[in-house]
Amino acid sequence: MRAIFAVIPAIVLAVTATPAHAAGRPSWQLAESGSTARLRGLDVVSAKVAWASGSGGTVLRTVDGGRTWRSVGPPDTADLQFRDIEAFSADRAVALSIGEGEASRVYATGDGGRTWTETFRNDEPRAFYDCMAFFDHRRGLALSDPVDGRFRIASTVDGGRSWRVLPADRMPDALAGEFAFAASGTCLVTAGPGPWAWFGTGGGATARVFATADYGRGWRVTDSPLPSGASAGIYSLAFRDPWHGIAVGGDFAAPTAAPDGAATTRDGGRGWQVARTVPGEYRSGSAWVPWRWNTALAVGPTGSDVSRDGGRTWTRFDTGSFDAVDCAFDGTCWASGEQGRLARLRHL
Repeated sequence: MRAIFAVIPAIVLAVTATPAHAAGRPSWQLAESGSTARLRGLDVVSAKVAWASGSGGTVLRTVDGGRTWRSVGPPDTADLQFRDIEAFSADRAVALSIGEGEASRVYATGDGGRTWTETFRNDEPRAFYDCMAFFDHRRGLALSDPVDGRFRIASTVDGGRSWRVLPADRMPDALAGEFAFAASGTCLVTAGPGPWAWFGTGGGATARVFATADYGRGWRVTDSPLPSGASAGIYSLAFRDPWHGIAVGGDFAAPTAAPDGAATTRDGGRGWQVARTVPGEYRSGSAWVPWRWNTALAVGPTGSDVSRDGGRTWTRFDTGSFDAVDCAFDGTCWASGEQGRLARLRHL
């Protein structure tokens, strides 16, 4: 999404996390990343392994639970923005750079970032890839803004080693001005393993959610109650299973006010309800916390929120700036953001 390049007002910049709260309440423990890049891509593999990616061709990796982070990005990519990264292990990861035309690329590594292979380069000048998601270690999708009135989907069946653009004839028409947001790598998500995926939009008259139940070959679309506009809409989705999902967003040009900026679904995205208590401000990333069935997190440049009832109510627990949040299957959660900010969740 092109508008995401706009600068968020300086008033929301925070350089330290809120001090740790009392035991039993969530807090972020900042880590030293050694980077000043804006880290919008994040994938947490386990308690020891996590990957982050961002501006300036940056890719970071930890294999010791965040005590140290190593820069392992592809060479000669300083002009690219890796807004999404999907990792499978300490060795295997796939990174997506965003932008118009050939700026949208995919790189894959199988040796922890020592070497990378460019596996996809967009050759459609009007396409702009925003995010990607994997169903399992083999199948995945990458999402582009509309071309000729329909969203564009690229698919892989070999873990990101090769890609093909899917036919658009089963994709619903896009609204005028509709697009997705390359804000945190979670505009497109799955509830894998399985054939289900969803992506959220904004920019048009209505913020909508597209859903597939056949690995991206066919899609249906549903209106959401989140406000939409030139820089407003759904910035992040998260599904804990094929039925239960959350959507968060707002307007990054007005980050301190986001009425109706969070919603939930219990039927796989066919219907959405505004949260009873919303974060109230723009949120760019969200994630479910495994093993805490109703617990979810949302982050943005003005703070972090937690829900313990499946997204129906949200409570602020931090005022630091983050763009993305992700949790591993073992319950380990990290957040990432501007100026190389990386933090691990504590005391949940």
